[in-house]
Amino acid sequence: MQPSLRKSSHAVFCIHLHIVLVTKYRRKVITSEILNRLQVIFTDLCEQQKASLLEFNGETDHVHLLVNISPDTHISELVKVLKASSSRLIRKEFKSHVDKYYWKPVFWSSSYFVNSSGGVSLDVLKKYIKQQDSPGS
Repeated sequence: MQPSLRKSSHAVFCIHLHIVLVTKYRRKVITSEILNRLQVIFTDLCEQQKASLLEFNGETDHVHLLVNISPDTHISELVKVLKASSSRLIRKEFKSHVDKYYWKPVFWSSSYFVNSSGGVSLDVLKKYIKQQDSPGS
């Protein structure tokens, strides 16, 4: 699959991030209904942040997002928005269910995983860069 390039006034880019969010205390609180609602929430939040949610899935205690971001996106701010807004909405919309797991207003762990994901491996990219014709060569 060829990654789709996006453009801004001064850049052409394709930046993919794999983000994993884990529930607080790794509690198995995510149901299929919550997972479906999280996908809608994350899709909307990504669009608001000049990003797009390409893939989404999860299990009872964590979710995976594949997000295409803009170069001016601050990753930590994006994750902060995703976690804070989704936590607030899920706790409000699924209050009776979430209250069985948490007595405080929490949903996500304070930590997260993020990894950049490109179209080629690092080894291929390193080799390509090393093979460039340097000035004076």
